[in-house]
Amino acid sequence: MHLGITEIIIIALIVLLLFGGKKIPELMKGLGKGVKSFKDGMKEGDEEPKKEDEEIRKS
Repeated sequence: MHLGITEIIIIALIVLLLFGGKKIPELMKGLGKGVKSFKDGMKEGDEEPKKEDEEIRKS
């Protein structure tokens, strides 16, 4: 299932009609914050087991 240029343009037009031009930047800003929060959460999740492993090795 491949999306061509025509399909992407149609989807963009539908989104523009549903949300309006003023609301789209707010939606993208919220999406960006959500992605950043997710990445920060993944980094925190990766660091914690490493610290615990080092403490276990020191004991």
